[in-house]
Amino acid sequence: MLNETRIKVRFILNGESRNIECMAADTLFDTLRDSLGTMSVKQGCDFGGCGVCSVLLDGRPVYSCLMPTWKVEGSKIETLEGLKGKELMNLDAIQQAFATNFAQQCGYCTPAMILNAKALLERNPNPSVDQIKDALSGVLCRCTGYMPIVEAVMQAAMMRRKKTQV
Repeated sequence: MLNETRIKVRFILNGESRNIECMAADTLFDTLRDSLGTMSVKQGCDFGGCGVCSVLLDGRPVYSCLMPTWKVEGSKIETLEGLKGKELMNLDAIQQAFATNFAQQCGYCTPAMILNAKALLERNPNPSVDQIKDALSGVLCRCTGYMPIVEAVMQAAMMRRKKTQV
């Protein structure tokens, strides 16, 4: 018989404190999507090969399909929903740059790409093209040639730098 003990987990999701109960086998993907309704987190391969389920865990990209929920105890998790302000049109510079550069086609990988770009720009506000490609390499896009995505990250970096200079 499987142990069906529920585990209590506390974490911060997009700035809001969450207290949940999960099973030991529950993944962060399942918790975010099914239990908490975080719809930007997408399911791709379900074994860490495509990266479309990426979220930021304490500012670092992780594959939510591989992360047991109980391991995020006390952590800060950010999804695409955490980037926007309270108003719909209050977009982050990365989101604006993705729209301006047509950096998405079907949009399935876009949340993970944006979060990986955010993590990069937080630690390196002026990345090279190679650093951008490296930061995005964990997320598979099946629609674009990646250059619009790289260009969007370059533009977002410039926009963020200008904002901090003001």
